[in-house]
Amino acid sequence: MNRSKALVLSLIVFLFAASAEAPVARAAAPYEAYTYDFYEDAVPLPAPFLPDRAIAGSDLGVGEFNQPNDIFVTDDGMIYILDSGNARVIVLNSDWSVVRVIRTFAANNGKEDGFANPVGLFVSADKEIYIADTDHHRVVVLSDDGKLVKIVENPQSDILPKDFDFSPLKVAADQAGRLYVVARGVYEGIMQFAEKDGFMGYVGTIKVSPSPWDRLWRALSTKAQKQQMQLFVPTEFASIDIDSKGFVYATTLDINSDETIKRLNPTGEDVIKRFGYYPNKGDIRYRRLGNNSGPSRLVDIKVLDGGMYVALDSLRARLFTYNDEGELLYAFGGRGTQIGVFNTPVAVERLGDSLAVLDRGKNNIVVFKPTKFGSLVNRATAEHFAGNDAQAVVLWKEVLKLNTNYDMAYLGIGKSLLMEKHNEEAMQYFKLGMERKYYSTAFKRYRREVMQKYFGPFMTGLILLIAGFAAFRIVRKVQMRRTRSHEARFD
Repeated sequence: MNRSKALVLSLIVFLFAASAEAPVARAAAPYEAYTYDFYEDAVPLPAPFLPDRAIAGSDLGVGEFNQPNDIFVTDDGMIYILDSGNARVIVLNSDWSVVRVIRTFAANNGKEDGFANPVGLFVSADKEIYIADTDHHRVVVLSDDGKLVKIVENPQSDILPKDFDFSPLKVAADQAGRLYVVARGVYEGIMQFAEKDGFMGYVGTIKVSPSPWDRLWRALSTKAQKQQMQLFVPTEFASIDIDSKGFVYATTLDINSDETIKRLNPTGEDVIKRFGYYPNKGDIRYRRLGNNSGPSRLVDIKVLDGGMYVALDSLRARLFTYNDEGELLYAFGGRGTQIGVFNTPVAVERLGDSLAVLDRGKNNIVVFKPTKFGSLVNRATAEHFAGNDAQAVVLWKEVLKLNTNYDMAYLGIGKSLLMEKHNEEAMQYFKLGMERKYYSTAFKRYRREVMQKYFGPFMTGLILLIAGFAAFRIVRKVQMRRTRSHEARFD
């Protein structure tokens, strides 16, 4: 009897374990993943990415990295690492096998030349390698096999001071051959160079907005005090990237601004969308005092597929992924010694569906693979961005099976239903996602839809009712007139 009970109990336990859904890979993550809800509270999420491997220079057979500062991955999976301390560019194929190491190149005068503390790296679609050779005050452009193409240095313009010190930090180039440079000590914006005409000017100039307190204090100050006051100087840009349409994504280090992420069109105007509950600037809740206090410092940005982009916060070592409307999809990361958390992260790159983060403090690269949750969120966002709303709804509903408290899923379903003109159903999801603006839009459309559906029959019925009533009154009057005439005849 006891043996039978034990067997039945074991069977029940087995069936329960087999029927339970596999837990989302959250316990394996050495960090917390989260987003912010309507009330600006951090809401825990299943980990969207998990660390897959950490790669050091010794793993590649090229010796240890020394203060690496940048990484770039091309569309065909070629990986370029800027190992600044060793003044070299390491080129890898998609299998992480070393293709070549570029330490020197033949200058125009035939002499061997090299790099001095290079900080930024970019590779164009035709595989030209752009290196911000900072301490040599130039941008070096090499062919894919390491031969010199050109050097951009010592820009000349009437708008530049005579003692201008050109120290490039980050570089990017668009398909038209225009070169964009973030330079040290340049507050006017991102320097733009034409392929042949040299320095063209600045794009993305940052506007300075003194606070009301600064204005009041300045108004009450004496002339001598005003001369001693610090000038309101714009903040430098920190990083740049370019999407397939030629729009420049950039981050700034202005901790007092809500616009630290920008998307610049060809005229330099910031056209990034900021439609989320809160500004797309990394963390919105943080400590005011102590270690790791203050707003996020976004030191790098990478454009992903489907209108998404990911920004890297060096202050708290976290990654923030936004959709094309500036809504935070998820954030994750942190500091530590385990694989997957960072010491001094300086660059983030896309590696297919994965992410690669370059950690200058640990001298390694960590590759993150998407989890089921992260993959579903990315795919649903991309499908909606591509206009495939029916497929997006299916994917968002799969996301809700993993996390029913994820507002972005309700919002994503609502948007897709709105695009498909299912306004009444969209209203329900916008209400669940606490999205007032889109709820109002859906409500207006639904009200118009109801009016169009019922206004015609209602007016037809009303007109018929009025006509019937009028006819009744006329017939009644005629009958009454005949009755009175008949009675008068007998009198």
